[in-house]
Amino acid sequence: MPVGMVPEMVPLRELQTRMLTILEHLQKGPVVLTRDDIAAAVMVAPETWNSLLAELEDLRDTLDAISAYESYQQTGAARPWREIRAELVREGLLDG
Repeated sequence: MPVGMVPEMVPLRELQTRMLTILEHLQKGPVVLTRDDIAAAVMVAPETWNSLLAELEDLRDTLDAISAYESYQQTGAARPWREIRAELVREGLLDG
């Protein structure tokens, strides 16, 4: 869904009667469920959800890398690879 596109709004009371239509619409973009005209939840297709989570993880990893690089630039201190590797193995982020 392009940024800025307004998602379909569906009152919660219509969820059961419009479920098939809503599920079909999820292929086009998210659906906002409302209660008393106030957003209560957002439904997205599983592929969209998984893609968003993967992108978020990549962005967090990028921020961590930038932070580590900035720290290195300021201090000039570098850690040995075996120390970093051992830490990654302990945290379950790398197979030992």
